[in-house]
Amino acid sequence: MFPLKKILLPMDFSERCLGGARYAIPLVEHFHSELTLLHVISPMDYLSPEVQTFNEDRRKKASKELDDFLCAALNHLNTRRILREGDPAEVIADQAVQDRSDLIMMPTHGYSPFRRLLLGSVTSKVLHDTACAVWNGAHVAQGPPAEWIKLNHIVCAVDLGPHSASVLRWAAGLASEFKSKLTLLHVVPRLDSPGEGHYADEWRRRLLADASEEIAKVQHSAGIHVEAVVESGDVSKAVRTAAGRLNSDLVVIGRGAADNARLRTNAYGIIRESPCPVVSV
Repeated sequence: MFPLKKILLPMDFSERCLGGARYAIPLVEHFHSELTLLHVISPMDYLSPEVQTFNEDRRKKASKELDDFLCAALNHLNTRRILREGDPAEVIADQAVQDRSDLIMMPTHGYSPFRRLLLGSVTSKVLHDTACAVWNGAHVAQGPPAEWIKLNHIVCAVDLGPHSASVLRWAAGLASEFKSKLTLLHVVPRLDSPGEGHYADEWRRRLLADASEEIAKVQHSAGIHVEAVVESGDVSKAVRTAAGRLNSDLVVIGRGAADNARLRTNAYGIIRESPCPVVSV
């Protein structure tokens, strides 16, 4: 059984969170998961009677909003509602550890020119600091289309690094649950060569052949054999293009180790650019 027993949904009660919840509900229903709604308050630290009163009023308001959030829509699910104080990213990461969450579902900044520039500091920190899978969608304010739960096609984008086999296994587990088509995608960042004509063509063929060999090794290591696609160019843009061309409903990627800035940069770029939700594992 694919393990999505506990799903954590941080929220600030914005429209993006409504969209995120609409994506979460069918997953929770399918896996019979425990859904935790988490709202984090960053209290003012200056201690005075006025500030203490202000903080208490904020807690009461936030508690009521949390209790009322999609109350009817979530009534049939195993739902916990938790209000905590502190730095939002740190609290989200801590809650995920405490709960042993299998998935954190977080929206990004939605449709705006800014989504190409940043994910938001809280989302970025959670991606960096947590070990469990993180779901992101740059367009979740709309909520999912009615057919989203079918997950007809999942694209698993790998960099062929040490983490690639586990990323493929995760994607294959989800694809098996939903009987989805699964495509393995790798992007060769550059195909530039120092020569021209025959030498340039030979260089490109060699790089693509090497990539194909490494893909075969990843599939063998994971024990999973699916259709593989190799693209070239800028990683995030190539993944975006391939996901669109393949009509992908979900892209699964690896975030990479915390000390590998290049992999993190590619992960952030893919999340910003992707035409569909992205799960990073």
